[in-house]
Amino acid sequence: MTLAIELQDVSKSFGDTKAVQHLDLEITQGLICGFLGPNGAGKSTTIRMIMSIIHADSGSINVLGTTALAAKDRIGYLPEERGVYRKMKVGRFIKYIANLKGMRGSSLHKTIDDWLERIELPDVRNKKCEELSKGMQQKVQFLAAIIHEPELIILDEPFTGLDPVNTKLIGDIINELHHKGNTILFSTHVLPQAEEICDRIVMIDNGLKVIDDQIDTVREQFNPNIVQVVPLHPNVDFLQFEGVMNQGTVNKDGEINLYLKDDACQADVIGNIASTIPIRGIQVLQPTLTDIFIHQIAEREGSETAEKTREHLTNA
Repeated sequence: MTLAIELQDVSKSFGDTKAVQHLDLEITQGLICGFLGPNGAGKSTTIRMIMSIIHADSGSINVLGTTALAAKDRIGYLPEERGVYRKMKVGRFIKYIANLKGMRGSSLHKTIDDWLERIELPDVRNKKCEELSKGMQQKVQFLAAIIHEPELIILDEPFTGLDPVNTKLIGDIINELHHKGNTILFSTHVLPQAEEICDRIVMIDNGLKVIDDQIDTVREQFNPNIVQVVPLHPNVDFLQFEGVMNQGTVNKDGEINLYLKDDACQADVIGNIASTIPIRGIQVLQPTLTDIFIHQIAEREGSETAEKTREHLTNA
């Protein structure tokens, strides 16, 4: 097993704030890993330490067998702080970044054109960066991070500010790069995006790692035992049914999540409800990464903190 990134017992504080606490992390080459958590969890601080932008207070960091500075031409990095050379034309900006990464030759012009076509910006080569919308600038900066086909791609909140169409576009490109063998680490506080493309997830909260595993294993291990029901009539008290511990609010589609006791049998609960009250539908609900993350916070910090985190993740 060859590691692209290895962190051992890494910590970083800013004054009294412990941004990252005793973090261990191993990212195998060829893996696509989502680095997840709410804003302020420590994701960007960790990525900046990996990239040697800031230094850890303690612990060790290894990137591609050395440091990010020594391996800079083998890494593509999209920082959280967006920035392009505003007065520079798009084509020239991308060519400049590509040159910095060692790309030369007559084929570079066509490579840039092909990639601009791929990110659905075919007519912007001769426009100044400042003439583009923020979302378009972000796609240009994403292209600048991957134009040299790096072994390791590190993306800090790559989907922030993109509409759903462009979010899917960038997600598809990330998937394509992964299938070509690139190692990809990307952070996001929008957990559903990670569910679609990740092999593995690492979740942190308040600088502490709370989950680190393959995504399917995480779902199996942290299944919160949820049944979703659509009653024919509203205002049903589902707490009357054996095995139901709590019930959520009715969503816009009339669905209600029922949170079962740990020892409750889902099939028994479903059968009991279906034979007792009129319903439109009922099913076992696979937990989302948001559900799992909130469940972990509730266990560690209480339900009030968990609900505040849920609101933050939902509204972000």
